[in-house]
Amino acid sequence: MTGSTLGRLVEVAVVGLPARAARLEARIYSYLFLLRDEYPSVDEEQAVHLDIVYPDAKNDLNRWLPLVKWLLAIPHYIVLLFLSIAAGVVVIIAWFAILFTGRYPRGMFDFVVGVLRWALRVSAYAFLLVTDRYPPFTLSP
Repeated sequence: MTGSTLGRLVEVAVVGLPARAARLEARIYSYLFLLRDEYPSVDEEQAVHLDIVYPDAKNDLNRWLPLVKWLLAIPHYIVLLFLSIAAGVVVIIAWFAILFTGRYPRGMFDFVVGVLRWALRVSAYAFLLVTDRYPPFTLSP
């Protein structure tokens, strides 16, 4: 095998499958949190777009950092636990708002999208291992 073939195999096996799973997860959560109306497709990308860039591992990633990334992500998961509970309550309230007005209130929509973005950034950092950049503690993009 040449280096390029091996690199492609690693890209498909290590990054490709988890990236596809993360994309499916994003579609499922957007459906469950009432952000999208259509049922999430398993094999095609819909209106929810998640771009996960394959990193240049030799130049962009620290070799030893994956051993402690999950530990560094613990403060994020503590905050995300409370934000996820709040997002669940917001979704229930938004369901009634959608039922009576036919619209998702913009502030509630932005909050739920922000929580999902934050969770995806932390997941990309701690488990997908596509970046060494520590995710910010923010709901904004």
